[in-house]
Amino acid sequence: METTSSSRVGVQPAAEETASAPAPTPSPAAEQEHGGPQPVPVARRAVPNYLKAEFPWYGLDEAFTGPRWLMQLGTAADGTVEHGSVGHGDEPSVRGEIATGEKERFAVVVTVASNPLRRSGDGTGVLEATSVSSAAWLAGSGLLAFSWPGQMDHNLRNDWLDQQTEAAWELADDLAGPDWSTLSLPVDGVPTPFHYRESEFGWVLAGSTEAGVHLGAYGRGMSAYGLAFAKAGDLAAYA
Repeated sequence: METTSSSRVGVQPAAEETASAPAPTPSPAAEQEHGGPQPVPVARRAVPNYLKAEFPWYGLDEAFTGPRWLMQLGTAADGTVEHGSVGHGDEPSVRGEIATGEKERFAVVVTVASNPLRRSGDGTGVLEATSVSSAAWLAGSGLLAFSWPGQMDHNLRNDWLDQQTEAAWELADDLAGPDWSTLSLPVDGVPTPFHYRESEFGWVLAGSTEAGVHLGAYGRGMSAYGLAFAKAGDLAAYA
């Protein structure tokens, strides 16, 4: 893979990154109607941080009419946005369908900037270029974050997650291996090849776009075969 394990560091939830962001001031009419100043949803406060990215964000195209929401941003040591995720459908929970049988239908799209060099976490060096494998790794580990095998004791989950995360890293490092197949999906209307794999926890795919970014995606309950991706022109739709 063209990334190193150091690239796993620096992913921060959107909620944490925006906790100190100033909230817009509501209009007096709105305050009067609702009995005082109203809190601004965390996702809406996260939009300015997403807008700091120097690359286009991707999500599902307009054919998807369900809920959309912001998830996580990953930044470099100097604060540059390197990647991020946006969700579609039901917001997944850790103890979701795998453990409880409750049906969750979601697809998460990960956009990764195509960077030839990145600063290391301590600011003293550089990391190798991002690649399709970077997107595959982020998607695979993202799916695991919302997976919990049924009947597994809470105390054992961390060990299981460590093992599965390492396996996802190795799989992302071998996109030409037998665990992956190929799938063509539209990106901005252009048929684009993706690496694709399924597991008991859901599906993962990864590819690159003509816009110069790498895309990863993962989901459960929604078929990957019917997806199409497009630039997210209005991030307010995700807030």
